[in-house]
Amino acid sequence: MIRQTLIVAVLVAMLLSAPQVGAETCVECHTKPKYKKEDMARLKECLRCHAKSGHPGKDTKEVISPERYRTKKKPDLTDMVYIPPGEFLMGTDDRLRDEKPLHVVYIDGFYIDKYEVTNKKYKEFIDATGHPPPYHWEGGTYPEGKADHPVVYVSWFDAYAYCLWQGKRLPREREWEKAARGTDGRIYPWGNEWDINKSNNPLRGQEDTMPVGSFEAGKSPYGLYDMSGNVWEWVDDEYLPHPGSDYINPEFGRNYKLLKGGSWWDCMFYGCGISAPTYNRAFFDPSTTNDSFGFRCAADVPEDTE
Repeated sequence: MIRQTLIVAVLVAMLLSAPQVGAETCVECHTKPKYKKEDMARLKECLRCHAKSGHPGKDTKEVISPERYRTKKKPDLTDMVYIPPGEFLMGTDDRLRDEKPLHVVYIDGFYIDKYEVTNKKYKEFIDATGHPPPYHWEGGTYPEGKADHPVVYVSWFDAYAYCLWQGKRLPREREWEKAARGTDGRIYPWGNEWDINKSNNPLRGQEDTMPVGSFEAGKSPYGLYDMSGNVWEWVDDEYLPHPGSDYINPEFGRNYKLLKGGSWWDCMFYGCGISAPTYNRAFFDPSTTNDSFGFRCAADVPEDTE
């Protein structure tokens, strides 16, 4: 009963805080029955747009050897945020079918990076391990002036290897979503109202990444930056339905990996900011690289601090 009351209270708050304007909002547009049919029919084409014709990199089907990258060092928690244990609301009942249902999830405490992994940080990994750099780097280094921008053109395998080398891991989808939306079920990291000035999203027209942490007003309830926009972020999970979902999608269980958070760029079909909500789910072959794909790492609570 407590969980049901919590869900109802959050849904009422969302409805009351929704912008009351004459023109339809992104959410209103994308939840129309007609849109849903079009969305399902065009989903694969949208994925091809992202992965191949938009801003493609090179596929890197590389099997990561854990022993090559595993280190004995403990994760550096300096720029990580502790997310306490407890329940939160995950998913939604109001949008795309793979985002449903809105459900309560309990998570143990964990740490997650405050910022997306930057080019500067990723270069340290490249230099230390000899791991292949992103294909657009020249002379083994990132483009000039982008030290503090999130690293891009990284596959899920690249992200996995980097986090392993740091003594960390990729966040699970449920961890990422809790860190982004907190416990009140909000739509965006900053609240329930869409604001193009609180993230590096397609509507701003930036047309590129920005230095991590550029949007103070766009922080999540736990103080994380860029949990919406800048770059899509790989998470550990395979693309599968949420618990309690009756949605049958032939793409489930095909070894796709999930990305969360939206980015500075989107294909024309999703260019209005519909990828920005915390519960949005994108899925790609883990070898895919793109100039709007990046990541951040997570870590378990060290045993000596529990």
